[in-house]
Amino acid sequence: MAPVSAEQALQLRDIHLPPSPPWWPPAPGWWMLAIVVLLLLGYLAWRGARAWRHHRRLHALQCALDDIERALLAAPAPQPLARLSALLKRVALSRHPRAEVAALSGRAWLSFLDRTGGDGAFVAGPAQVLAEGVYQARIDDALDVPGLMVAVRRWVDRNIGVPQ
Repeated sequence: MAPVSAEQALQLRDIHLPPSPPWWPPAPGWWMLAIVVLLLLGYLAWRGARAWRHHRRLHALQCALDDIERALLAAPAPQPLARLSALLKRVALSRHPRAEVAALSGRAWLSFLDRTGGDGAFVAGPAQVLAEGVYQARIDDALDVPGLMVAVRRWVDRNIGVPQ
């Protein structure tokens, strides 16, 4: 009998690798990662939309303040002062409790504005004209329009703030 070689005795075959796993359906880890990414994208879209709406409202408010300032610089009159006071009241109602703000007028209104960010510019400063200037037939030509608008813009900036 002829000698049997080691290769013939073991009858070894070549190594065959199993087929690679299919790409679909993905493993559970990929599903979890996709859910986390979608949630993160949704949250970022929500925050971006809120910031965009806030910026749009702030821009509209700044444009309204610019219009009122131009009207006051052209001719001091009670109508622009009334618009300015109404605009401040709307901002205050959006940021503070209605029961605290809605009924305020005169000195109480100015005190509220000072308490909530006015730093004394409303009761004792150039913005005190908002208390009674609205009800006068004619406004003094000595009205400090730049001082009034600085006080109003400072109050608006402190009360509008960044969206949360």
